[in-house]
Amino acid sequence: MIPHDIGKILVVRLSARGDVAFASPLAGALRRRYPRANISWVAEDGAADVIRHNPHLDEVIVLERGAWRRMLRGGRWGALAGAVTDFFGALRERRFDVAIDAQGLLRSGLVAFLSGAPVRIGLGSREGSGRLMTAVVERGGDPRAISSEYRYLAGVLGLGADPFPMEIPRSRAEVAAVERVIAREGLEAGFVVACPFTTRFYKHWLDERWSGLIHSIRERTGLGVVLLGGPGDRAAADRIMRGAEKRDSAPDAPPGRRGLPGPEAAAVPLVDLVGRTTLGEASAVVSRCSALVGVDTGLSHMAHAYGRPAVLIFGSNTPYLDPPAPAATILHSGRACSPCRGKLTCDGRIDCMADISVEQALAAVAGCLEAGRAAAAPTVAAPTTAPACREAAG
Repeated sequence: MIPHDIGKILVVRLSARGDVAFASPLAGALRRRYPRANISWVAEDGAADVIRHNPHLDEVIVLERGAWRRMLRGGRWGALAGAVTDFFGALRERRFDVAIDAQGLLRSGLVAFLSGAPVRIGLGSREGSGRLMTAVVERGGDPRAISSEYRYLAGVLGLGADPFPMEIPRSRAEVAAVERVIAREGLEAGFVVACPFTTRFYKHWLDERWSGLIHSIRERTGLGVVLLGGPGDRAAADRIMRGAEKRDSAPDAPPGRRGLPGPEAAAVPLVDLVGRTTLGEASAVVSRCSALVGVDTGLSHMAHAYGRPAVLIFGSNTPYLDPPAPAATILHSGRACSPCRGKLTCDGRIDCMADISVEQALAAVAGCLEAGRAAAAPTVAAPTTAPACREAAG
């Protein structure tokens, strides 16, 4: 489907953060197959940080969807029309030869179509976007495996899909910012990242269980816990933090860090970074953790890209069920109704998530920490050094 002597390739995967992470191996697969091609990627502003420093890309083009929405809500029709026209005009000026719509929705199909690329390949195109493509690849792969549909696409396109690693390197500035947080908060001995938040309520675990798990991790392991999320998660983060701190003030509160007894002991760190980092900085925190525990959200999946031990709590949405690495554990109730992908049959109780207890999650975290101790010490992925890599804002 792609000419051997291709000059310019555009990958369109606009959102969401986890899906952009899953699709990130396409950049390396394309680069290995077409080493001299110019390869660009379009992502929305909310997800662009995931792919921003990928060393196989010549350019990351940011579609400023958030700004466009604000213009629409504010009735700034002229400004919106100008921004959209400028974005697609600049996209067409790049004269792409091939556009690969790896999302398969109408909005991503429109981006591929309006890029002007004469060859447009869609992955499982729906919402009518197949009419905008010159070829459509049906979705395939093993649904139990991570990134399987993108691996399947790579195979159909003749790119080669082995190896097919997620690659989410961070910038030097992001790495330096995280090192400062680690030093300031006393996390040098290691820490566990907690990622409780998603945009879909049916993927959430119960707040009180998060509070209990955070308390128990600090009590049982002596490691600090770092809570990650976005600005929209602030209210839920406050509830979880209050619950954890209430447990800390109980008679069975965590011992001092490094086992120091008595009132002179420093408290085991509990660090709330929810809404206080960029996405790039948050992912750099993930790259430095001793282990991660989270639900089906982008930051949770990034643990695999950095080789960090992880516990994933899945229920109504199960993007994969086979752990991608020996140090990863997936907790899933196994109910016949799961995954329902939001088409709930439990009157909104989310029984599949309620099935997972604090004790189960704690045991899984302890197991991941043990597996991590047997592996190499955590490292931060090196920032990109490709001089041609740049970002273009739309």
